Amino acid sequence: MTTQLIENFTYISCQLSNGVGQMILNRTDKHNAFDEVMITEMIQTLDHFATNDQCQILVLKANGKNFSAGADLNWMRKQAKMDFEQNLGDANELAKLMSTLDKFPKPTIALVQGAAFGGALGLICCCDIAIANERASFCLSEVKLGLIPAVISPYVVRAMGQRASRRYMLTAERFTAEKALELQVIHEINDDLEAAAEPIIQALLANSPQGMTWVKTLLSRLEDGVIDDATLDYTSECIARIRVSNEGQEGLNAFFDKRKPNWISAQIDSKNISVQGAK
Repeated sequence: MTTQLIENFTYISCQLSNGVGQMILNRTDKHNAFDEVMITEMIQTLDHFATNDQCQILVLKANGKNFSAGADLNWMRKQAKMDFEQNLGDANELAKLMSTLDKFPKPTIALVQGAAFGGALGLICCCDIAIANERASFCLSEVKLGLIPAVISPYVVRAMGQRASRRYMLTAERFTAEKALELQVIHEINDDLEAAAEPIIQALLANSPQGMTWVKTLLSRLEDGVIDDATLDYTSECIARIRVSNEGQEGLNAFFDKRKPNWISAQIDSKNISVQGAK
């Protein structure tokens, strides 16, 4: 299934090794700018890795000097000639990509080098963890073109906050990796992205897969910040259910028995499974 899926891809490459799936933007001649084809390929890749039991963590990264220049110019030219219904369908696909990445049931890590403009910033904000190199730069440039960063706005505002979003969505000014760190768009700056990600990956691989999935669901439920009786009931039910689940029981018993839980021993061996996208 994996080989057949990936062989048909044009702009995305994928790898799966030791529990870590990688979705790699691979359109370097266009600075990894995305169009409707690339968006579809990303959605299909996410859907596949979400249901692949051998994938425990997803890394989003890009080949070339830049993470992504945002929307492809030729794609934007086509959009300018579309009617409202066609534009709505187009926008819905981008919204589906952002939502699919945001709700991906396993931990996600974005590794960002160089430019990350427009929609690329949305992808980064949808990931659980983001690391950028020193020369990374970010921009919400849509208003320069008479547009707005509508589809990505929920995720960007969640990461940056309303006040910072007002500035950078209105001015369309570029900001540095240091500023992105300050704004909580990224978590760390490191010029060796792979080395920086490795201890995080190892920490995640040691954790309960079910526990991490439930954490993501829990945090999504708590996004509105409301703490009422329904919130209390939900959180109490969550901890009760996970305590009596198979993985919850295994984790507790392993702790008291002073042994590793079975999800660590069950990790796939060191053999690499590589599924490269078509060039």
